[in-house]
Amino acid sequence: VQLQASGGGLVQAGESLRLSCAASGRPLSTYCMGWFRQAPGKDREFVASISWNGGSTIYADSVKGRFAISRDNAKNTVYLQMNSLKPEDTATYYCAAADDLISVTIATRPGYWGQGTQVTVSS
Repeated sequence: VQLQASGGGLVQAGESLRLSCAASGRPLSTYCMGWFRQAPGKDREFVASISWNGGSTIYADSVKGRFAISRDNAKNTVYLQMNSLKPEDTATYYCAAADDLISVTIATRPGYWGQGTQVTVSS
């Protein structure tokens, strides 16, 4: 499966963005999906994940209550709605696909990655 992330940009603190991850090559419904992020000089970290049918989600503590992951299998797309953005959310965001929900919470586990989209939050 090929993944294409989009939707990043430059926003001010407190504003919102919605990232999208479009899949091609295989039906997205085959996979559990996740979002990770990586800031300059830091390791890639888990942000959120969602099961193949959207029934289960997992969030990093740092984004709970502010971010929401969702998916539309008919459109082969996963979304990350980011509200109340903070400067510390600044990073390159990557979507990832794996066969199980736990594997899309661990940065070394997903077998498929999108190319990343930059999110910059100014104070």
